[in-house]
Amino acid sequence: MSDSLKPLRGRIDALDQRLVKLLSARARLAQRIGRLKEGAAYRPEREAQVLRGIVAENRGPLPDGAMARLFTEIMSACRALEDSMTAAYLGPEGTFSQEAAVKHFGGLTALAPCGSIDEVFRRVETGGVGYGVVPVENSTEGAIGRTLDLLLATPARVCGEVTLPIRQCLMARSGRLGDIRKVYSHAQSLSQCQQWLARNLPRAGRVAVVSNAEAARFAARERGAAAIGPHSAAALYGLKLLARNIEDEAKNTTRFLVISEHDAAPSGRDKTSLVMSTRNVPGAMHELLTPLAVNQVSMTRLESRPSRAGLWEYVFYVDVEGHQQDPNVARALAELKQKASFLKILGSYPAAVA
Repeated sequence: MSDSLKPLRGRIDALDQRLVKLLSARARLAQRIGRLKEGAAYRPEREAQVLRGIVAENRGPLPDGAMARLFTEIMSACRALEDSMTAAYLGPEGTFSQEAAVKHFGGLTALAPCGSIDEVFRRVETGGVGYGVVPVENSTEGAIGRTLDLLLATPARVCGEVTLPIRQCLMARSGRLGDIRKVYSHAQSLSQCQQWLARNLPRAGRVAVVSNAEAARFAARERGAAAIGPHSAAALYGLKLLARNIEDEAKNTTRFLVISEHDAAPSGRDKTSLVMSTRNVPGAMHELLTPLAVNQVSMTRLESRPSRAGLWEYVFYVDVEGHQQDPNVARALAELKQKASFLKILGSYPAAVA
């Protein structure tokens, strides 16, 4: 070992020892808090505030996202000392939904894969799990219709959101691109990578399956087949990574919602989601949105969806900045209740941190 390395490694060892002591002290405090507070160990607003404080203090060289992930894992470990909890996600293992659940709750939270978005909702509604993570929209492919339909009907509340950059990888049993004759993936992933596939595998057939994990399973069993999905699926199913980041849109991101029997208290930087409908008369939509403008509430999303109540009738999904307990948001919602023919507040929750 170089003499110049020894003192640096010694300083790292000393810092590691201090970190262990500090983390143990933090965990003991978390245990004391767990004994004092009532209700669930997971407090979305509190964890969001912690992560925002960490990111604000970060001066590098670790990027903000990496620092947030480190402290998410620390909070996950401390939370596990207070209480056990389970979060359901759209499975099986090796999906982007699993990555989103781990990003939000940390690796020490028990996760339950579900076969459909409906099952995630059902397990939360029946108390089988405390939380569920469901995709709601993609930056290139748009809204997830089934999630919107279930949000309209469910008694569950939205208590959090996760944004996940989608990094698509090509994986197969063979390590050579020239061996690939067929590509399996979810329909959205195939669509998100169509330009790359046209350039690099123009003769390969494309087969849509129910999930990227299912695609990896098929590719693991079939010679000449590849799968598109998250890099974690390659390790799970014994595949080799042939190419990384093959998505056509570099900023491709999926937004997930966290659902539970409760929403979150104000965190200081929140969103509120709601769904509403109005009479089918001229100017009705303008009148419906006026309370938001008058009360200076910023709308970040507006999505229309056919209503099941009647032909050519629609409901509107709206996200606004702020918590429903904020005075301006509360005033706007009170006015909306007077104007809308139907209004359901889906929940208030901390905006995604990183």
